[in-house]
Amino acid sequence: MRVCVIGAGLSGLAVAHALSVRGVEFVCLEKAADVGGIWRQPGAGERGPAYRSLHLNAAKELTGYADFPMPSDLGIYPGHREVAAYLQSFAEWAGLLSRIELRTEVLSVRQDADDLWTVTSRDVGGAVTARRFEHVIVASGHHTEPALPDPLPTGAGSFAGTILHSMDYHDGSDFSGQRVVVVGMGASGADIASDLSRYAAQTLLSVRRARHVVPKQLFGISVDLVADAPWFTRMSFAEQRRFIEQALLVARGRLTDYGLPEPDHPVFSSAVTISDEILSRIRHGAVTPKPAIESLDGSKVTFTDGSVAEADAIVYCTGFRMAFPFLPADCPIGPSGRVELYKRIFPADRRGLYFVGLIRPAGSITRLVEAQARWVAAVVEGETVLPSEDVRLEEIDAYLTGVADRYGTNAGASVQVDVGSYLRELQDHA
Repeated sequence: MRVCVIGAGLSGLAVAHALSVRGVEFVCLEKAADVGGIWRQPGAGERGPAYRSLHLNAAKELTGYADFPMPSDLGIYPGHREVAAYLQSFAEWAGLLSRIELRTEVLSVRQDADDLWTVTSRDVGGAVTARRFEHVIVASGHHTEPALPDPLPTGAGSFAGTILHSMDYHDGSDFSGQRVVVVGMGASGADIASDLSRYAAQTLLSVRRARHVVPKQLFGISVDLVADAPWFTRMSFAEQRRFIEQALLVARGRLTDYGLPEPDHPVFSSAVTISDEILSRIRHGAVTPKPAIESLDGSKVTFTDGSVAEADAIVYCTGFRMAFPFLPADCPIGPSGRVELYKRIFPADRRGLYFVGLIRPAGSITRLVEAQARWVAAVVEGETVLPSEDVRLEEIDAYLTGVADRYGTNAGASVQVDVGSYLRELQDHA
């Protein structure tokens, strides 16, 4: 085998398809029992960033693969079971299943003196195998290690209830009759608070830093289809920002009207929270906004505004740390703590190593990973040659400077991309 693909979720399947179309021999290693990544985990009962109420936030038209659209009888925003079944169907249709080794965990990926790569893996029976490849494509995602506040609130060790991360949350019915505090206003925080509010006796939503809350549709059109519309893309960035901010005022009013803090940043300068439910659940009294947690004592939760509530559980929806324990320590996260990849795919100084899907777009990721996969396949085949290391380093530095000015300097910010401009950039090479 010339190529090793790591991961058989949405991105890994896109890579496998791109290689298969070209007739490139490869093996795909997936530690789970089936393909589908996070979309199959709730149904499989596995630990992961997904939960049973998970649905697409992007329209199915832009989430399905170009050569294999999502079924027309699905809703615009299918749930996790439907997406998992779709990914399984795609793998079958594309003839990929025979190339995928399931229940196979990658232990290490190391570059040898001859520039080939040794991939060491362990199968379900515990057998460890080392294989050599010319190319290794990492498509395992970045929802890996749960991130909890550091430090946790004063008195966290004395809390009498349950503290868990969204990684371990499955279903709101697990908390029937309980008093629950959800921490975080990202996509998972909004989803989980909305889900819990149908079962819990009380649901509080603790928000430290506000985000822009965007409904799934504006003017009756899915927001990612709005972003893709020619009339929108013809606008300058400043015009797009003003248009969306005015549309949000019309669609939902000000966030302070819901008891939430207004964001301290303009839209498109940080990740947004796409949700049709959370503001409605707040308006219906099912979810109560609160500021950050100040301290914990027994079952008592004290917030920074001095208010106090009793709680049986706290669910931290505070994101994830990217971790690639099987890779060299400085790749792809460099000394600055940010992802350092040329065009968000290629390390500057490691020939034969690639990353697909290590991006965070404001919209569907599918078209982007398909374009990334086609470019990588062209490089593998020798059809496309990458520029020198100096040129790649220069592009990485320029990109990270740009995203730092707009989004900040953390690892998550370093993988933020704008769908339209990045897709055009990829299409020039794919």
